[in-house]
Amino acid sequence: MIGTWTRLDAMARAAAIVPDREAAVALVERAHRADELSALRQRVSRLSLRNAEAAAMRIAVIAVSCGWCGLDPQAPAAREVADGAFLDLWAAIAHRIDHDQFVALPTLALHNWVPERKPRRHIPIDQLARTEVLVPIVRWAPEGQPLSRLDRLMLAATRLEAHGIWLFRLAETLAGRSPDDSSTPTALRRLVRVQHALRAQLLAEAAELTAAPATPQQRAVLGALAEQGALEPPVLQAAEAVLGIGGRRMGEGRRQMMRRHLPAQHRAWLSAMDRHCAPVRTLAHRGGPDAAIYREAQESLIALRRTYTALVQAAARPTTGPLTAAA
Repeated sequence: MIGTWTRLDAMARAAAIVPDREAAVALVERAHRADELSALRQRVSRLSLRNAEAAAMRIAVIAVSCGWCGLDPQAPAAREVADGAFLDLWAAIAHRIDHDQFVALPTLALHNWVPERKPRRHIPIDQLARTEVLVPIVRWAPEGQPLSRLDRLMLAATRLEAHGIWLFRLAETLAGRSPDDSSTPTALRRLVRVQHALRAQLLAEAAELTAAPATPQQRAVLGALAEQGALEPPVLQAAEAVLGIGGRRMGEGRRQMMRRHLPAQHRAWLSAMDRHCAPVRTLAHRGGPDAAIYREAQESLIALRRTYTALVQAAARPTTGPLTAAA
């Protein structure tokens, strides 16, 4: 970021490595007293959408570091907990990107990773994540030290989204298809293969994550985000919308809570998948080879989710056994 916005970048980097929430809150309060937050608030309308998303990522880092990840920045009750000038800045950026609550770090992780080697032309980050070594913009570990477990988890989530792009495409292929359509079992078989590949990818990254350092503050951040349902990767939510697992297991209220951290357009897409994939989900009550493939797709998604959950648990607290035992 450039100009005045470099102060927000510096604040986010500092907030990510503080020892506790009180130190993060003190950073925000100092910025408020120096009128830095109000100066940024006045410049939000000039941000391009791409830069507004970059600013939102930094706001999210600061919010979770301060323990404010469960707040609605525009709710009156929030001002009893959080700094008012920071909430004004948060709300303004949220309005700019049409996203009321953006503290879901996996959703914003794509804005925090750049290729170590600068590409000669603009390439979407999901493509870069499949082909290049990525480095974080805001690190949850001090410069010069190894990436922390939280860094490693966010990198794993970024790669999960990048490699899971095929899962989104298969979801759209299955939308509106009849369970008796000849293309339905083919798409479900491909869905199984993609989910197996994503699980293998997470397992391969587990050793590096468990060996990475972690601090009590980072564990507190992960615990708060997990409690808010803000660690749900969008790619897993897409698969659950297709296969119906999330709706049955969590209930409608829980599902909406998991999705509230996503942009409005993404939430609408998932709701459309819920409706349009309903015919395919009738395979759950049938017999025969097509129904067996559908159940295999459900089982592979359950295994993938368990592996991701085990990865989150490994990042949040010391583990004595290998991830494969938990998964």
